[in-house]
Amino acid sequence: MAADPTSIAVSDDVNAIVKSKEEAGLIPVLSTQAAEEQEKLGITADGGIPTEEELHVLRRVPDKIPLNIYTIAFIELCERFSYYGTTAVFTNFLQQPLPEGSTTGATYSINDDVKAGALGKGQRTSFAITTFNSFWQYTMPLFGAYIADSFLGRYVTVNYALGVDILGHILLIIAALPPVIKNPNGALGSFVLGILLMGAGTGGFKPNINPLIVEQLDLEKMTVRTLPSGERVIIDPAATASRVYHYFYLFINLGALAGQLSMVYCEHYVGFWLSFSLPTIMLCLCPLVMFWGRRRYRRVPPTGSVLGRCSKLFLLANKGRWSINPFKTYRNLHDGTFWENVKPSKIANKPKWMDFNDAWVDEVRRGFHACAVFLWLPLFWICYNQMNNNLISQAATMRAQGVPNDVLTNLNPFALIILIPIMDVFVYPGLRKLRINLTPIKRITLGFFVAASAMIWACIIQYYIYQKSECGNRANGYTAPDGTKVKCAAVPISVWAQTGSYVLIAFSEVLASITSLEYAHSKAPANMRSMVQAVALFMNAISSAIGFALVSLADDPLLVWNYGVVAILAVVGGICFWLQFRGLDKMEDELNLLPKGEVAGKLAEPEVFGHGNNNEKV
Repeated sequence: MAADPTSIAVSDDVNAIVKSKEEAGLIPVLSTQAAEEQEKLGITADGGIPTEEELHVLRRVPDKIPLNIYTIAFIELCERFSYYGTTAVFTNFLQQPLPEGSTTGATYSINDDVKAGALGKGQRTSFAITTFNSFWQYTMPLFGAYIADSFLGRYVTVNYALGVDILGHILLIIAALPPVIKNPNGALGSFVLGILLMGAGTGGFKPNINPLIVEQLDLEKMTVRTLPSGERVIIDPAATASRVYHYFYLFINLGALAGQLSMVYCEHYVGFWLSFSLPTIMLCLCPLVMFWGRRRYRRVPPTGSVLGRCSKLFLLANKGRWSINPFKTYRNLHDGTFWENVKPSKIANKPKWMDFNDAWVDEVRRGFHACAVFLWLPLFWICYNQMNNNLISQAATMRAQGVPNDVLTNLNPFALIILIPIMDVFVYPGLRKLRINLTPIKRITLGFFVAASAMIWACIIQYYIYQKSECGNRANGYTAPDGTKVKCAAVPISVWAQTGSYVLIAFSEVLASITSLEYAHSKAPANMRSMVQAVALFMNAISSAIGFALVSLADDPLLVWNYGVVAILAVVGGICFWLQFRGLDKMEDELNLLPKGEVAGKLAEPEVFGHGNNNEKV
């Protein structure tokens, strides 16, 4: 029987990597006799591709992580400190009025009746602007990814993006200066321009820093290895990427926790100008670390307009499959030949733009599968986004007990810092030992339902707020018939009652958000990883757009309906997601074992700068 050319391509790819690692002393080289004995027994030698039987029998473990990955994670920590440190005080800056006698927005104390504030635009305006900010922050990655994949490369794009981001933060500082804050309209103009520049900077940073960090890993295909204990295991790049992204997410939340927790106290005791200045200083550390790593990081060079090739390939695959009859259209699109018929080997007269091989078509197919998986995520992110606005406003109506109303958001990153090591060290390894493969599709599905439970918790809290408020279902205050604004006393419910919502959202992030990041990396073609990552991030922007449709519910007396509707949407999203993509579970190993494709006769291999201690493993 003839050898499968795909298997040969995969084997050659892996063996080349294994050989380089053997020469570096990272994999023990078996003696010829030992290798021959293993071959006779039908056992894959160390460094070889696991057989079908071994895929089901051997335990899968992650590879070790290079040290230089942690420097990139530190960059992300600083950038997230700057982002979450500033956005944590956005709601109060926009919604609450300037406290009496204050020139900076600070209250100089924390009590149930006086909140830090500046512009006094109300909850709906605050919700609309913060929702737009979220939409903008997660739309711009599409442009940043295109620039990186097609023209500049990820490393250069990240550097330019950091410069734009710093300018945006400086405009926020200007908006919060005492002479400017006296003029709410002028301060609002500077503030809005600042978040526009921040969004542009984030757009170049977020979709490129994620792939850059995983590209520092060596192995990209599953291989067999014998541990010092004698146990034979499969070194799984998917498990390695999962571990990297879990600890990458840990660094994100260390930065978020430090930024949010410190900036809300700066806001209350000093003023908004300090809450915007300290994150800017942290952000300025990022270019310094990037300069240090300019000769130490592996980079995938840009390969031109790969997006254009993908679009043309997709359009060609659709040709002749559409009909007035929707049932016929569905059958044509799902007959199993959609991508097979557009492989270069199947086309006699290839167009000039088809300068890639069949393997690259398989990679594009895998990338489209990944993008399709992300399409339900907006219904997950709607739950998460409640944390940035409505839950903060909810806390403002509750008994503060000596903490700012916007400090409770820190329970989310705090819970993540605890949950991520627990899941990585105990839960996932324990499941793997039991031969339970909690695939990405299963994890994301669970994430939907956990997020829905967080909103049910918030819905119940809001119900009791309305029951116990002296203003009934107008707990945020209201305008009397004579035009005067009536403030309501805090309800006798502690803000710590919100803990359940924040912890459940954190757990849902571990299951859905982190998994979507690793799925975007593992399923994307090497020269389109930024773009697929951007599509995953863009789902948050779509959720913000959907959030605009809920603005009418984002105020008294409809907040119970707000949380209830969001919970229902998450449940519907989880059910539809599982029903549509449960079949991909069976294809997980097949998709991960695809060989690398070629574009214009070249593999998208990392370009290595520098060697030495920075690539040591831990």
